[in-house]
Parts: sequence; C-alpha cells; structure tokens
Amino acid sequence: MALPKRKSSKSRTRRTRAENMKRQLNKAGFDAESGAPALPHRVCPTTGKYKGRQVITVTDE
Repeated sequence: MALPKRKSSKSRTRRTRAENMKRQLNKAGFDAESGAPALPHRVCPTTGKYKGRQVITVTDE
C-alpha cells in the first residue's frame, strides 16, 4: 500500500476538501409521473409518491 512521503499540511488538506465540496455529488433524476426533478430514495415533493405508491398527501397552497 502506498504511503505519503511527507505529512500533508492543513492548508493543502483543506484546499482539497474545499475543491471536493464544489463538485456536484448527486444528480437529480426525474419523476416518471410529473417529470419534476427528484433526488434518489426520497419522496417526490410534487406528487407525494415513492416507488409508485402514495406516501404523503400534497396540498396546493
């Protein structure tokens, strides 16, 4: 297993972490019924469905 030759400084570590946080991790998928963007493994906020089943009731306000 490869090991670093020298200890990484705090500024280098923090700079790398900051760059990694700028990247978009999850790309939103699209709900099959409404076509609205939805995150994976979550209830669709527009329809209130999860895996084709009605989980919550959504009211129009």
